[in-house]
Amino acid sequence: MEKWENNKAWFLVLPVFIIVAFSSILPIMTVVNYSIQDIWGPGQSIFVGTEWYEEMLADHRLHDALWRQFLFSGLVLLIEMPLGILLALAMPKRGWGVSASLVTMSLPLLIPWNTIGTIWIIFTRPDIGLFGAAVNQLVEFDHTARPLDAWITLMLMEVWHWTPLVTLLAYAGLRAIPEAYYQAAKIDGASTWSTFWYIQLPKMRGVLTIAFLLRFMDSFLIYAEPFVLTGGGPGNSTTFLSIYLVKIALLQFDLGPGGAFSLIYFVIVLLFSYMFYQALQRVGKGEKV
Repeated sequence: MEKWENNKAWFLVLPVFIIVAFSSILPIMTVVNYSIQDIWGPGQSIFVGTEWYEEMLADHRLHDALWRQFLFSGLVLLIEMPLGILLALAMPKRGWGVSASLVTMSLPLLIPWNTIGTIWIIFTRPDIGLFGAAVNQLVEFDHTARPLDAWITLMLMEVWHWTPLVTLLAYAGLRAIPEAYYQAAKIDGASTWSTFWYIQLPKMRGVLTIAFLLRFMDSFLIYAEPFVLTGGGPGNSTTFLSIYLVKIALLQFDLGPGGAFSLIYFVIVLLFSYMFYQALQRVGKGEKV
């Protein structure tokens, strides 16, 4: 009886599960239908089975987009994780500076994703942007014509936008460490590096794991920012999986290949979501990740 009473709360969230399931299943069924048919027009289609899946899996452009996606996510994590930890360590521990630092760090996270690209277009244009004008005084910089410049701009934009998330999570982990640990380290004569390596970093393991996995997933699904900033160019140098999917499904209006690509993308995301869930479970149980 007690177990039944404890599980009654599930009935309160059951309507939400039903609505989410209904709104998710119908689009997926539509995509599956597109992915196994060759659609010529309204009411004109032919069953092709796995033809579109085979075509997409053999598409070298998809392979290139997948490689660029992993490269982008890897570089983002390589910069944002250490930088976020350093900023968290530099933030004040008490006084009015704590509130000021937290508010300042949160500001980039409040800006809508599609606006971020527009901001950086204006910022990097040499005719109206401070960064573009300053850089072009030294070297020629054009993110619309040079792939390397486009990647540099994208990386700067992504690091500026999302490093605060890592910083706030790391700062929360630091504030959760009892003062007794620092007092013991001071008595033992531990250096700043030893305190960080043996006390702060292990105690932040949980929040840093969450930050790592969240940032990887978000950077892997990035669309609005590079689409607004570069449109996938110059050439295909910044065409990630999401941009390539939009080009196939909407611009070329290839519903069959687009549907197959969507499901392949969905499986990839689902796989990493499962890894994300398992990693969080292991952290929650205190296991080594």
